[in-house]
Amino acid sequence: MQQRALIAAAAASLLSTMLVATPAVAQDKEKEKCYGIVKAGQNDCANLTGSHSCAGQSKVSDDAAEWKYVAKGTCKTMKGMSADEAKMKAKKV
Repeated sequence: MQQRALIAAAAASLLSTMLVATPAVAQDKEKEKCYGIVKAGQNDCANLTGSHSCAGQSKVSDDAAEWKYVAKGTCKTMKGMSADEAKMKAKKV
């Protein structure tokens, strides 16, 4: 009987995880990475240069290698760059 309860709990946990994760996928489609607009310590994840791999570790504001999620279509109005533009800028430096 305990085995059935364990299996039921595992299945319920898996289903609830899938239900919670689904809106995040839909949300990502409405957002884009915007490079060069991040204030120090406010990046969303790893940078282009690989000097760190986590959110909140940017050391300098407006670094072209750092990115933040923004609403799709708003990056250019914030004077931000796409990943390709940021890579090109990094190569020039």
